[in-house]
Amino acid sequence: MVQSDSASGLRAGFRGLTTRGRSFLAAGVTAVVCSYLLDQDALLRVGVLLAALPLVAVVVVANTRYRVASGRRLSPRRAAAGQEARVHLRVDNVSRVPTGVLLLEDKVPYVLGPRPRFVLDRVEPRGHREVSYRVRSDLRGRYPLGPLQLRLSDPFGMCEVTRAFTASDVLTVVPQVQALPNARLSGEWAGQGESRSRTLAMAGDDDLILREYRPGDDLRRVHWRSTARYGELMVRREEQPQQARATVLLDTREIAHRGSGPASSFEWAVGCAASVAVHLLERGYQTRLLTDTGQSVPGPGGGRSHSTAETSGLVLDALAVADLSEGGTLSRAEDPLRTGGEGLLVAVLGDLDDTQAARLGRLRSRTGGAVAFLLDTGTWAGLRMLAPDTGGDEFRDRARQLREAGWTVIPVRAGDSVPDLWRAADGSRTTAPYREEAGA
Repeated sequence: MVQSDSASGLRAGFRGLTTRGRSFLAAGVTAVVCSYLLDQDALLRVGVLLAALPLVAVVVVANTRYRVASGRRLSPRRAAAGQEARVHLRVDNVSRVPTGVLLLEDKVPYVLGPRPRFVLDRVEPRGHREVSYRVRSDLRGRYPLGPLQLRLSDPFGMCEVTRAFTASDVLTVVPQVQALPNARLSGEWAGQGESRSRTLAMAGDDDLILREYRPGDDLRRVHWRSTARYGELMVRREEQPQQARATVLLDTREIAHRGSGPASSFEWAVGCAASVAVHLLERGYQTRLLTDTGQSVPGPGGGRSHSTAETSGLVLDALAVADLSEGGTLSRAEDPLRTGGEGLLVAVLGDLDDTQAARLGRLRSRTGGAVAFLLDTGTWAGLRMLAPDTGGDEFRDRARQLREAGWTVIPVRAGDSVPDLWRAADGSRTTAPYREEAGA
């Protein structure tokens, strides 16, 4: 709610004198002084008139008692990088008198574009006006919008006062999510398409359907054939739906990535993690995002309490603000993988050393399937661009080390497409780009 009152309004009005208003005031004072020096009554009248105009404007603007309320709506509130979002503004005149000319200006970060400005000629009593503008960012993140500023001015442009609302909103720009093809990963899918029948990624589901009778059990659930076989009452237990689990591990270590800005290997890794996580969620997996810092989204036990859309939102919100970490190893991610790492593991990895590759290899035995997007970060730094089929010796050694431990390794170069690489991970295919390093 914005309204004006008190002597502070006069002080704000004098501070809000425009260049025109100050010029008129200076000219009027000068004319009055000259009239006394030259003894010219006509010049005195002109001077008084020139000085009075801005002073009257200050009084009028300072005592303007518009009672105006505002609201803001984002569509959508979560936009992908490069996607436009529309911001809808509504201004309500809650007083019993019409407003004069209103100039609206919404505060937005420079990344989203120039500050939008709108002129509203007149808002009738109890009336409202709606305006909208577009924002767009190629950089992911969380961007504050607002507060909305209202500028009041007199008809002659002598005085202009700015008043601000307090409410603001946040636009979340998430990484672009690419649609991935259905792939049958080695050691994971038992069939094509949506089939999820008894795979190694089924975590924590009890296959038994019978148990001993307990007081209070419904007698209609007694399984008489098994009762006769075991010599005691056996009942059919309530079937628990099998739930496939998956973990997407994102390597955020600063020392593991190269390049800068949107073209860096880290930004590619973030986009890959977003696409894979959303794809697995849409396929029915209980999916979590895990980083080398040990942070898990959703948190422990949180995946079952959220719908697919809610979990996707949580993961994308976390990736929107993901930043490079100062860690040197992936050790802090190992405990969460050991305690809840059953199921499919998809890792998006930067540079590794022998120790890190060996530790990842040992973790492979605790998962139903493991896929590693191993980034050849030298290509993001402009290295090895003239040799498109080979990476560095260290890179080949790390890829071989992970493969020998049972990982499905997908080497990644700058400019590679996530959907094409995901298709290359299909266990039913015999070839994949950059699959085995020639000459290794």
